[in-house]
Amino acid sequence: MHDGRCTDRYSQLGFIAGAEALRTAGLDPQGWDAARVGVVIGTSVGGVSTLQEQITRQASGEKVSALTVPMFAPNMLPGQLALHWQIHGPTFAVSTACASGATALGLAAQLVRSGACDLVLAGGSDAPVTRILSGAFARMNALSSRCTNPAAASRPFDAARDGFVLGEGAAVLVLERATHASARGAPVLARLAGFGASADAHHITDPHPHSYGLEQAITTALAEAGATPADVDHVNAHATGTPKGDLLEARLLARLCGQASVTSAKGTLGHTMGAAGAIEAALTVRTIAEQTVPPTANLDRLDAAIDLDVVTGAARNQHVRLALSNSSGFGGQNAVLLFTAP
Repeated sequence: MHDGRCTDRYSQLGFIAGAEALRTAGLDPQGWDAARVGVVIGTSVGGVSTLQEQITRQASGEKVSALTVPMFAPNMLPGQLALHWQIHGPTFAVSTACASGATALGLAAQLVRSGACDLVLAGGSDAPVTRILSGAFARMNALSSRCTNPAAASRPFDAARDGFVLGEGAAVLVLERATHASARGAPVLARLAGFGASADAHHITDPHPHSYGLEQAITTALAEAGATPADVDHVNAHATGTPKGDLLEARLLARLCGQASVTSAKGTLGHTMGAAGAIEAALTVRTIAEQTVPPTANLDRLDAAIDLDVVTGAARNQHVRLALSNSSGFGGQNAVLLFTAP
């Protein structure tokens, strides 16, 4: 039984997302082959709030909790999911910074395609809104300083963007072998047809000035799906609202698939770090399922140097057959997911 008192907030968020995923997929854990089910969850910082709390306790002379390690350890969320639903297949924690959630989904797809699993619970979770991380990112000049109007602080692609806003959240998706899903009459929303991962090998925090790593990840995902850049109808961009990062990603997208509509969820949700790739993958799946592209919030004036069809203002009805979801992270990590209509 899952006990929220013994878990960090990032695990609590991820557990709720996992339960919602199973319910939406119509899965009954009593009816599956537990050895053929896996869990892959991405996180950037794991139980950082627990770590901060316990360091504060120790500094004040109090004893640290005996649960500190199992609450902080990044692998505890997939472990909790496996424990609660008695999943006996491969269970992994993935950490590729802010690309973690997307990387987890890509690796989960490989488990299914390899025949190791019939289905995998995959996604990401992070709860980074803590004093230590807020202070650290502020020292790096990575955060928006628009404190007088916080609702408008996160501004992907906007000419006045000045940094990202920390958010928290989780998303878990069910990736299932097509024949397995068909046999149980499962509701299929989209197909994960391609995955690309790469490393910039350029800098510990800055993206490559020519986006070679992200381009490689996009190209790999397209090749796996047997598609070309001209086939891309929509891109859910990484776009966090930083001056440099948004511009470099936009220039690459304009060069590769400038015909595609583009959106970023971070104007609404902030940057949820290791959860972002999974949350945005879920939004991309909904975009395909509902044929509706969500708008980019707080985009009042598109940066003049960005030549993209960025959806803003209101949601757009659009025929989307193939969509990309981009994620990047510190350390030069890139992960791109390619979804198609089922």
